[in-house]
Amino acid sequence: MNLTSTKSCRLAAAFLAGAVALGVTGCGSGAGSSSTGPATSPPSSASASVSPATSTPPASPSVTTSAPAGTPAATTIHIQSFAYSAVDSVPAGATLTVMNMDTEAHTVTADDGSFDVIVKGGESVTFTAPAKPGTYTFHCTYHSNMQGTLTVT
Repeated sequence: MNLTSTKSCRLAAAFLAGAVALGVTGCGSGAGSSSTGPATSPPSSASASVSPATSTPPASPSVTTSAPAGTPAATTIHIQSFAYSAVDSVPAGATLTVMNMDTEAHTVTADDGSFDVIVKGGESVTFTAPAKPGTYTFHCTYHSNMQGTLTVT
């Protein structure tokens, strides 16, 4: 073997060894690696725990006062931020739902004693409107600043 071919073989071997070393280092996943492929990156707990469906605010509550002829109307009185929602009027004997959107318990207590319901925080209850038409003032026995009026037709 001559001297030129030995140098060529050594040069080729050194080049090949350098290329292999560079290839192994570039493909590795050591601490110094900056590779961030989506297949190897675990999802963060923050992005996994929040979904768009749970961040949508609930729809605004509404008062329903219509019913088929001859049937008492169903009406909802909402309690939110220590205040009753406005209820226009209901037919005598209507079923009323009281929905408490506060965390504190409240009552809907007629001043004349004709109805009295307790509604725990976050819950709803129903009661029957008085059979006699008239205007009924009511209050919360727990929070004296809460007052309302129910008109029965």
